[in-house]
Amino acid sequence: MKRRAQPILKYTALNDRLFRYVCACGAGKRDASLEALRAETAALGDIAEMQIGPDQGAFLTILTAAIGARAAIEVGTFTGYSSICIARGLPPGGRLLCLDASREWTDIARRYWARAKVDGKIELRLGPAIDNLKKIQADRRFDLAFIDAHKPEYEDYYELVLPRMRENGLILFDNMLWGGRLGRNAPIRHPNGRAIDQLNRKLARDKRVESVLLSVGDGVRMCRVLGR
Repeated sequence: MKRRAQPILKYTALNDRLFRYVCACGAGKRDASLEALRAETAALGDIAEMQIGPDQGAFLTILTAAIGARAAIEVGTFTGYSSICIARGLPPGGRLLCLDASREWTDIARRYWARAKVDGKIELRLGPAIDNLKKIQADRRFDLAFIDAHKPEYEDYYELVLPRMRENGLILFDNMLWGGRLGRNAPIRHPNGRAIDQLNRKLARDKRVESVLLSVGDGVRMCRVLGR
């Protein structure tokens, strides 16, 4: 009897050399403002790993522009790299609402927003993200949301952001592969990993959205909001 062939797993594993190639050839033109921001953030030490990669930044800019977004929201701004990339994808008059708990990190972001000349598009609200999401006007709508903050609260952010999204709007979550530690046949004990895994499984079943988990950076989950 002929043995049934196993499905081919179609992917390319990255290493440092190949990732540098991806960034050099696929992350857009060299940008002095973003490169300076990456360098200043790197000087903060291990916390710099919270910053998205250049490939993710280019992806956000192109995606924001491609869907014609005029109103965007970011939960978790850190030092401002992703917010610059989103703001650059917005048209003149477009607005990005940034939510973050840290004045120290967002003071860096403010400087680079001005340097990148996108500060006129950005509104920053400091404080706990859940509280600030609840305070957003009930009739305010967004075309794009990028969520990259406290992982155990991801599902709360999702449920608060989703009703404020327009039909066909996009919600993106960062770090949805949790450093490659998901998919094992073992219990997940860390609260971050548990929260991410639970949300991945929920979004795969959620009939309110159509979603895909992309192996960009540390995993980007992209959800298209369906009609109510």
